[in-house]
Amino acid sequence: MKGEIPKNDKGIDANSGRRSRFRSITARVLAVNVLALVILVVGLLYLDRYKEHLIQSELLSLETHGGIFAAALGEAAVTTNPAMGQDFLTAMARPMVRRLAVPGGLRAQLFAANGDLIADSRYLGGKKGKVQIKELPPPQSPTGFFGSLLGTAIDRYDWVLHQLSAGPTYLAYPEKPAPKAADYPEAQRALAGETRRSVRARANGQLVLMVALPVQRYKQVLGALVLSIGDERLSADIRGVRIEILTVFLIVLAITVLMSLWLAGTIARPMRQLAAAADRVRHGQDQARSVTIPDFTNRGDEIGDLSGALREMTQALWVRMEAIEGFAADVAHEIKNPLTSLKSAVETASRFEYPEQQKRLMAVILDDVERLDRLITDISDASRLDAELGRARMTKVDIRGILETLVDIERTTRESAAKESAASAPEFILALPGDDDFTVLGMRDRLGQVFANLIANAVSFSPPGGTIRITGNHLDGRICIAIEDQGPGMPPGKFQAVFERFYTERPIGEKFGTHSGLGLSISQQIIDAHRGHIRAENVEREGAVVGARFVISLPEYNRV
Repeated sequence: MKGEIPKNDKGIDANSGRRSRFRSITARVLAVNVLALVILVVGLLYLDRYKEHLIQSELLSLETHGGIFAAALGEAAVTTNPAMGQDFLTAMARPMVRRLAVPGGLRAQLFAANGDLIADSRYLGGKKGKVQIKELPPPQSPTGFFGSLLGTAIDRYDWVLHQLSAGPTYLAYPEKPAPKAADYPEAQRALAGETRRSVRARANGQLVLMVALPVQRYKQVLGALVLSIGDERLSADIRGVRIEILTVFLIVLAITVLMSLWLAGTIARPMRQLAAAADRVRHGQDQARSVTIPDFTNRGDEIGDLSGALREMTQALWVRMEAIEGFAADVAHEIKNPLTSLKSAVETASRFEYPEQQKRLMAVILDDVERLDRLITDISDASRLDAELGRARMTKVDIRGILETLVDIERTTRESAAKESAASAPEFILALPGDDDFTVLGMRDRLGQVFANLIANAVSFSPPGGTIRITGNHLDGRICIAIEDQGPGMPPGKFQAVFERFYTERPIGEKFGTHSGLGLSISQQIIDAHRGHIRAENVEREGAVVGARFVISLPEYNRV
């Protein structure tokens, strides 16, 4: 429909990328905490077992009270007639029944042995007949709006429970103007000498607790005493307990909601800030690259870890982007030089008429083409290197084996070249302790590329018959490999610049354009990916520079 914000199947706004309000962390925290509390309160409000316990306690109390009541009637309200035997004194029994029943809020009914009603505490006898007495409920204290609201909630809860469960079924309580013992099975059992307890229900749903006891004198059953009481007091007690539970529930609910909002805020608010900062980075809206992502690392929790990781990732992203920009500029500059030379040679070649001049220009063009080919090859290797280092799987690599293989290859190659040119080949000295383990976790081919590049670099700077020395040792859990030559060394202050892209500092007399200047830069990138370090320095003896040295430090295999 028009005006609606489209959402995908995960509840995220398609335009903004934000989750809908009902799926936010705040809503979920509130739902979890409040739902658990509501389930607990609903269970506590279900007090049927508590009500049954109160009913049984009330019946026991009623039975005890009735036992005393029946004993008093058997002793004081019975007369002995030699002709008729023992019988109740009606004039004495009726006031006793009323006086003993009314203070406890009970209804007492006394039936004779033949089942006739002798006395009922609900009626007063007079000259003009019986007067029925009905106890009025005690005045209720005003509860106010809050109490009325809680009462309404309890009534709704009871209605729902009644709809879901019928509950126990009770026999109807007989309401007759002239009851007899036959109307109460409990009274009939009492006339047989037994004590009976029961729970009955009125037409309006209220319960009546009944106890029937035999009235005896000298073990002779003279009648039955039936005591009954409504459940108004029990219901009031249960209702009071429920109101107290609901009151505590509302207080705890308010505290839970506030604490949940606070907890969700400590999680959702910084995450929203991090997400907004990430959006600014994605859309390029923030020029302050170093302070783009908010710093929550002082929290010391997972949000702080996430903030630190995002900050480091963003900084690495900017560094990578700056490196790409710089790399592109350097590539353009380096390619432009041979292209300019090619353009000049091609334009000049058309003006020369002599074959010798054209041949020299063609040689220049060929050198520039070879230089371009070599440059493009090295640039392609450098551009693929970063992605390859991120995807490649590192394995256990023996540095000793790599160095021994490279030294053997260099010795054979240089000795063959020296025989053809009548020049002295450099001497290689590989000095690694025989018992030490030079094993690291890495990529064998790339580490071999680094050592091959450094050895080739040392050979190119070594004088005829010079010595290239390769040593290794262990230092603080790291393997250190040093490759040094006897060349002229490096210019002062250039020890770090030699690792920059396209930087070249070649020996005197070497043909221009033979090297692209990417070898040491690629080597540093590979060593950094292995969590190692590479540095350049001059070898000095007695204050004079006698060569150059490259030192590589890599973590040992068992320290990774």
